[in-house]
Formats: sequence, C-alpha cells, structure tokens
Amino acid sequence: MTTLYIVVPCYNEEAVLSKTAATLLKKYEQLAKRGKITNKSKIVFIDDGSTDSTWRKIKGYNRINGAFGGIKLSRNRGHQNALLCGLLTLKDYADAIISIDADLQDDIGAIDEMLEKFEHGCDVVYGVRSKRDTDTFFKRFTAESYYKILDKMGAKVIFNHADFRLMSRRAIECLSLFKERNIFLRGLVPMIGFKSGIVKYERAEREAGESKYPLSKMLSLAWEGITSLSIRPIRVVTVTGALIFALSIVMLIYSVVRFFMGATVSGWASLAVSIWAIGGLQLLAIGIVGEYVGKIYLESKNRPRFIVEDIILELNSKSKYGKRDLDEEDHEDID
Repeated sequence: MTTLYIVVPCYNEEAVLSKTAATLLKKYEQLAKRGKITNKSKIVFIDDGSTDSTWRKIKGYNRINGAFGGIKLSRNRGHQNALLCGLLTLKDYADAIISIDADLQDDIGAIDEMLEKFEHGCDVVYGVRSKRDTDTFFKRFTAESYYKILDKMGAKVIFNHADFRLMSRRAIECLSLFKERNIFLRGLVPMIGFKSGIVKYERAEREAGESKYPLSKMLSLAWEGITSLSIRPIRVVTVTGALIFALSIVMLIYSVVRFFMGATVSGWASLAVSIWAIGGLQLLAIGIVGEYVGKIYLESKNRPRFIVEDIILELNSKSKYGKRDLDEEDHEDID
C-alpha cells in the first residue's frame, strides 16, 4: 500500500473549501477501503497567506478528522511557491504526493489511475486535459497557443497539463535540487527525468468562489514560464537585430547606387519609419535583457521561496475519535 499525501494550495478559498474537503475525504476513504493507501495518508491544505477564513476552516477540519492537515505560509507567495512548499515539506512523510487545485476542476477520479501508474514504476504521473470544451474560445485558443510557443522557445512542458500530478518521493527529492527562486513547476518537473506517465481527464467548471488566475495573472505566469526555462527570447532579439543590420547594409548599397545614377529622391517617410522600427526594436531588446538581469538579481539575493508560519499534520487532541466523514453539522461548527 502507498502512503499518499494530497496537497491542495489555497488562497481565499473559503467559499469552496467545505465542498473540496468533503469530496477529497470521500475519495480518501474509497482508496483506503480498497487497500490502495495506508492510514498514514493525509489531505493537506496549503494556506497561501489567505485573508479570509480559509486557515480557520483548515484547522477545523483537522479537529474533526485527523486525515486532514494544514500548512500556513507567513504571507502570500503565489500558487507555485505554495505548491512547492507543500511538496518539499511533506516529501519525507509520503511515498507519493498528488497536487490538485482547491476548486477541484481537475477530476479526482483520475487519482485511481495515477496510483496504478505509480505502482507500475512511474515516478511522475501528469494529469492532462483530454479536451477544453468548458473553456471559452479565447481561453482555449490562448492556452493552446501558449503551450506551442513554450515549445518553440525551448521550454519543454506537457501539453494541456497544469499542476495536477503525482510525484514520488524520489522525484520530489530531485526537484528539491533545483534552487532557483523564479519557479515554473510545469517546466521544472519534466526536467527531472525518470519514468513518467499521463492520465487524461475532463476538466469541470468551478463550483464556487472566483478564479485566482484572471487574465493578468495568466499572462504573468506565461511570461514567467518562458523566461524561467529558456533564453531563446534573447536569441530571437539577437537574430532579429542581425537581420535588420543586414537589411540596412542592403539599403545602404541601394542608396549609393541610386546616388550615382542620379535618381535619389529626398523624403522623410522612409527615414521616420526606419527610426521608429529600430528604436522600438532597441527598447524591446533592452526590456528582455533587463527581465533576465532582474531575475539574476533576485536569484543572487538567495531569499527564501516561502516561510511556514504554522503546520498541522498530527491528529488534533480534540478530534472526534473514529470519525471519518464531514457532515453538515461539522461544517456549521467550523463556520
């Protein structure tokens, strides 16, 4: 049997947490009854500096049922750092860890197949969306384009995979060797190597609360992924600059030839366009180089990626002995 920890990053998820806890506990009990996981397995919520009652709810679930645990970060550090905190903090307790978002849009039914692949030797099992019918056209187009752009930029990621995955203790130990502060787990995990597998599932709609990834954060994550995993943007600017320089040489030769032919025509349009084009390219190049220099600066600081304020993993002394489910009365007590 496998000692399995399910890690759930949370940020202001009070509206959906009750449903999430009950659903995950039901899956936990099913796996335990079938002898797939040991009684040391846990469901651990990672509170990423929430400002609502998320942490109070997490502590309440632990009082009711020792299958629940919690880790509270000292401040909001972002989804990727919260997830990394859960993996690195809990790796010594579990044989394998599954990460899943608190909104449970990812299908928990895929956990069974993930465990099967783990038992057959896979150190990493990726949850991959089979289709994007629930997304808007804009979201579907931009998401799929992003994965293709990442691949072209040299950042190897699993197509249509987010952060729903299983990792063995050995894989997480290797992940801990990556010391960078600018992390993009979707790109780092495939770098580990080892035997991996894929489980396909259909993503559901969020049942409650609001998405913590609006367009601005999605764009920020996209840029973080590209610049954290690849230096190809700098090379693209270099090649573009070389091409423009070559074009300028051609234009110079053309101008000299036209001069000796007596066919020169004075004009400001072409000059103005050239100045704007070259100026824009220079600003773009400076911006991209500056982005990488900024990342080097942050890495050189060697600041901690997260700070744990509180941790609850053991069975609380006030827990109801033998209680395995969460009923409406329990939720009312917590709320």
